[in-house]
Amino acid sequence: MQDQDRNTNQAMAALRAAIRAGDYSGHTAGLAPAKLQCNIAILPAAFALDFLRFCLRNPKPCPIVGVGETGDPSLPTLGPDIDIRHDLPRYRLYRDGKFAEEVTDIAAHWQGDMVTVALGCSFTFERALIAAGIPMRHVDQNLTVPMYRTGLPLEQGGMFGGTMVVSMRPLRGGDVPRAVEICARYPAAHGAPVHVGDPAAIGIAALDQPDWGEAVAVKPDEVPVFWACGVTSQNALLSAGIPLVITHAPGHMLISDIDEDAATPIWKP
Repeated sequence: MQDQDRNTNQAMAALRAAIRAGDYSGHTAGLAPAKLQCNIAILPAAFALDFLRFCLRNPKPCPIVGVGETGDPSLPTLGPDIDIRHDLPRYRLYRDGKFAEEVTDIAAHWQGDMVTVALGCSFTFERALIAAGIPMRHVDQNLTVPMYRTGLPLEQGGMFGGTMVVSMRPLRGGDVPRAVEICARYPAAHGAPVHVGDPAAIGIAALDQPDWGEAVAVKPDEVPVFWACGVTSQNALLSAGIPLVITHAPGHMLISDIDEDAATPIWKP
């Protein structure tokens, strides 16, 4: 066991070094199995308290797993050597609510008033479902999971609000109860689904026209299953029109040192 832990730690150190040096800029799906991966939002401190209120009031789509100090790029509760300016493979910059550019390092954009918020990621429950023999079609087809705007209202937090974004995965009907039970174990990764069945019931007009990601087919013996999605927080940030927001590029997460099975959100209902 000690040898296994040593090998895991060495692999993590090598992966983080490669990302930090800019030698790896690909997606993080499947990397560092069993380690918690995180959505990242970086914003000025003047807006951070309201954003944290928003996330705390909407823990299903926005499960907070880490918060940095103002102006400090470290996240010691997620890893002793994390430097958020360098440790994501790709970042996206948004100015006044509009996409500006995608970069592999944000040292040149870091400001002394910035606050980092880390949110749980669906990679965690997907790994658990696949391990239980429940297939993920978008993974099998190497597609980005389809995501949709809904009519599900969110609790307002200052200037942040709107409606929930969900991700969809088709499951065989008999797999749904087991999937609900498995995902409920991971409140730091959105937990159990928020809806099963008719997409129109939550305000989705067409499954073949996702707002983000790529459409996947739902077969006759399957039902669409919807989970709260971390894009909810990005949508709220962009709708607020903040002067500068930095997030991870889709699929390019922060890999923490925390074991997925031990991760808990800072607050849960």
